Amino acid sequence: MENVLMADYEETPLFDVDILAALDMSEAQVKFAPGFTWQKPNEHLNVRPLSSGDYERGYIQLLSQLTEVGHVSQTDFTARFQSMKMCNDTYYIIVIEDSSINKVIASSTLVVEQKFIHSTGKRGRFEDVVVESGYRGLQLGKSLIEISTALAKYIDCYKVSFECKEKLVKFYSRFGYEEDGNHYMVQRFHN
Repeated sequence: MENVLMADYEETPLFDVDILAALDMSEAQVKFAPGFTWQKPNEHLNVRPLSSGDYERGYIQLLSQLTEVGHVSQTDFTARFQSMKMCNDTYYIIVIEDSSINKVIASSTLVVEQKFIHSTGKRGRFEDVVVESGYRGLQLGKSLIEISTALAKYIDCYKVSFECKEKLVKFYSRFGYEEDGNHYMVQRFHN
């Protein structure tokens, strides 16, 4: 993948854009429509890491289509972005930007845990997959799942997992994911 977008402006990506360029997508589990490429789904859509300027491109508004976000100011965004960036090899947020309107329209997150088990291995957790409502049905969610899965493999995670609603199990199984019999327990302290 060429650095289509990152070369165009002076912003900080959350992780090295060359990592996306190095991904081997030949093992993708699902097929895409003819002409669709995961690197550049169309002439205006670019796949890249979250950037320090994405607050202004609607990243927080996009997340609100997934869950309650609360009030996040630009200062809050910048502080969290810097905090995540300082955790080397931990946070991989992938976005798709519609460059024709300068807006982030899809995103997914891969969080990597450093472990002592599995010979000091790494475990990936896949979270926060969201596609702007007006862009659904364009295979962008499928693309983000495949990219995140390939990324977890590339950075040598021994496994990658995620939580999903029962009604989505069949959908995610198309990507090679399977139920492992574990039940995730949650205790919420606030929204």
